Amino acid sequence: MHRSLSEYIALLEREGELVRITAPVSPVEEIAEITDRVSKMPGGGKALLFENTGTEFPVLTNMFGSARRMALALGVGSLGELSERVDGLLRQAMAPRPSFADKLRALPLLAGMSRWFPRTVSGRGECQQVVRTGAEASLAALPILKCWPADGGRFVTLPMVNTVDPQTGVRNVGMYRMQLFDDRTTGMHWHIHKTGARHYEAWKRAGRRMPVSVALGGDPAYTYAATAPMPDNMDEYLLAGFLRRRPVKLVKCVTNDIYVPADCDFVIEGYVDPAEEKAVEGPFGDHTGFYSLEDRYPLFHVTALTRRRDAVYPATVVGIPPQEDACIAQATERIFLAPIRMALQPEIRDMTMPEAGTAHNIAVVSIDSRYAGQAVKVAQSLWGAGQMMFNKYMFVVPAATDVRDTDALARLVRNLDPLRDIVRSEGILDVLDHATATPGFGGKIALNATAHGAGGGCANPQEPATRVPADPPRGVEGVRPAADDAISGACDGPGGGGGAGAFGRRAAPPSGRLPLRPARKMGRGGRIRRTGRRSAGSAGGEIPRRVRPGGIGTHGCRTFVARCGQYRSAA
Repeated sequence: MHRSLSEYIALLEREGELVRITAPVSPVEEIAEITDRVSKMPGGGKALLFENTGTEFPVLTNMFGSARRMALALGVGSLGELSERVDGLLRQAMAPRPSFADKLRALPLLAGMSRWFPRTVSGRGECQQVVRTGAEASLAALPILKCWPADGGRFVTLPMVNTVDPQTGVRNVGMYRMQLFDDRTTGMHWHIHKTGARHYEAWKRAGRRMPVSVALGGDPAYTYAATAPMPDNMDEYLLAGFLRRRPVKLVKCVTNDIYVPADCDFVIEGYVDPAEEKAVEGPFGDHTGFYSLEDRYPLFHVTALTRRRDAVYPATVVGIPPQEDACIAQATERIFLAPIRMALQPEIRDMTMPEAGTAHNIAVVSIDSRYAGQAVKVAQSLWGAGQMMFNKYMFVVPAATDVRDTDALARLVRNLDPLRDIVRSEGILDVLDHATATPGFGGKIALNATAHGAGGGCANPQEPATRVPADPPRGVEGVRPAADDAISGACDGPGGGGGAGAFGRRAAPPSGRLPLRPARKMGRGGRIRRTGRRSAGSAGGEIPRRVRPGGIGTHGCRTFVARCGQYRSAA
């Protein structure tokens, strides 16, 4: 694997995957604008190394922005190799070993696994070749990006935030954006569902300052591991060790007791005081293609800034898809498919989270279906598993279906019975979901296209479409009133008493138009345009219209149709 970010950059250059930009480019909007355009090129464009940033440090962007670069970052020839590695490991680990000889044959496996565990080393690491403390530890020295015009400021976008539980000492490494407030203070964007926020609450109960250290750069496997949906209390550096095939070496920070990778490029040490009033953070142009709104988050105070002598500042740009976060999601699919099968649902054969879902909002899952209701069981189980709780729309298909073949999926959709094959639920959603009436909570739907529907079996997926025209018109205008009324029935809230659901049993409006309310005003929100400006029609601060709130259906089928009608592709 890679001993430093610079070593990975050299590999990208040898493989023809890197472009060096020597012209002066500002970290305020200019780097983001160039990166955004390049990331939307066929194949994700190239990684970009900005060598003249107005600071002494170059900036690397789009380093994960293609399947090829993602594989290079994780040391494999293709992302499919990750699935094979994990599958092989789990098969060996779970194989029966009845005899003593069988147990002896497992020793090499155990020895190999022991090499993945992180190790602490004494002395200073490469990340501490240059040390600045006190007033000298100024974040003004770093080329921190401002990505979009309406952003609340400049943000650290690829931080590996290291925290520990004050009671158990268990470490967490997460990726939480950090807004720069001044040279020695940032925000710490811990969503309530994240482990970092749980650690913060534990330190608050203990009445003590919370030590925090933020690592940047180093082996790209570290950065990926910080984004991965690891089970709670599992060490992200263990995952990095598995990917690297060697342990992550950790050194103690200069001003607190947190341990960080010895070979990363920068370390920002500091603390969060839970007794301190939270600060307003945001807005921020997010991966959904919308600005996430202002909210209050803890303050992070810098006590030290350490780095390598040849440090490179890594950054990512999020906004209207496609962006490099989609390639990170592809790696996550391949790595975590086998553990999901083993620990949760053995009938799952494949799974993908398509780019159009902006991370976890849409998931397509293929299963071996043997009995009625099995797709419902799978959907409900996944909705309760880690970060899959944020999933909003799940499409469960037969095992023989290629979950990435959109034509095959479309044929299955045309054979669905909306009354029988739509599974409606409520649950946890991403705080960044802009369609929910209650932040972080709302409706979910699963589409059951397996041979065993909830009502005893749906139409044969190989039959031609009979309920919906083979080529239905696109957008909201093309939704037939009859189908719209059927979906409305499926979305009625529990105990709605006929017309008391989210939309009741009202007849569909003319031409199948959905009942929409006027756009709400908000401070500085709106959709992000590719140029970085808000979209036409939102210059006054409007956000796209959404379905009338009132019940489960508000967040289910109708919102999905309405939002698809508004979706703007990168083209």
